[in-house]
Amino acid sequence: MSQKFSVVLWAVVLGVGMGCVRQTNSTKSGGADSGEKPHVAYVTNGVASFWVIADAGANAGAEEVGAKVTVLMPAEGISDQKRMIEDMLTKRVDGLAVSPIDPVNQTDLLNTAARFTNLITHDSDAPQSNRLAYIGMDNYMAGLMCGDLVKEALPEGGKVAIFIGRLEQDNARRRRQGLLDSMLGRDHDPSRFDPPDQVIKEGKWHIVGTYTDQFDRAQGKANAEDAMSRHPDLQGMVGLFAYNPPLMLEALKQGDKLGKIQVIAFDEADETLQGIKDGTVYGTVVQNPFEYGRRSVVLLAGLATGKTLAELGVPENGFVDIEARQIRSDNVDAFWDELKSNLGQE
Repeated sequence: MSQKFSVVLWAVVLGVGMGCVRQTNSTKSGGADSGEKPHVAYVTNGVASFWVIADAGANAGAEEVGAKVTVLMPAEGISDQKRMIEDMLTKRVDGLAVSPIDPVNQTDLLNTAARFTNLITHDSDAPQSNRLAYIGMDNYMAGLMCGDLVKEALPEGGKVAIFIGRLEQDNARRRRQGLLDSMLGRDHDPSRFDPPDQVIKEGKWHIVGTYTDQFDRAQGKANAEDAMSRHPDLQGMVGLFAYNPPLMLEALKQGDKLGKIQVIAFDEADETLQGIKDGTVYGTVVQNPFEYGRRSVVLLAGLATGKTLAELGVPENGFVDIEARQIRSDNVDAFWDELKSNLGQE
């Protein structure tokens, strides 16, 4: 931690002693105690269409409970996210919702944040930290659902490439592992981890590799092109972050392989949903980023006004489960209508 930030946090500590921040039942309340609107921050793990939906949800939640929300999307990775978290702490927000980029190596930062405000995680958890709750889905289970789509799309098996932003995130590791365990017919074990550089050949499946891009769109598209070039007989491509499937579709179109390689997706980018309608994407597993944003703000605002986690409907294990769904050609229209409604695009 920088010396400057240590000084700022010490000032916050003094503020606690002066009665500007009150701690109740392991939660903290700040400006909300003085009759002001609770001010909470919602920090994502990057910039993507997924987070635009979450932004809409966060603002809907703020309107619902009379709070102020600041939504922050780090474009430059972990250092940018760290700066945003520190900045929100200096502004003494009443609550902070974070999707940690690297939860293990950010534990100290998150625990520092938890000392000075109500901290929750969303989308991707940091179970080793002192966060109060996690709002999201079970990413291992969602990975299993994605694997089921792959098996439907390729009933005879085949050669498959996996694309994802990064594997440092808890959600990414669990999502990919669920995918692999489903495809390979293994016993369910969320703690299992297959190295990403490992070529996997089991039964009827040949998984040529897991390509990461660190949220670099140009690299993401290049990865898809590289996989097709190295493996002319590639039969399936699986994109596990929201922006991966659209980049895969671009590469497939330019390589004249659109519709010739099965595409299985994650999340609800417009290009992905249109691909399902057009028949170039078999299906996708969707989260509910709108609810991630809305529920995060409602929970943090409630904590800021003195309510307990139990009163706000948080289970004892701290996991607010918002289940994933599979989207195929038979339900894509209804889902897209729902999404547009949430975004005010009716």
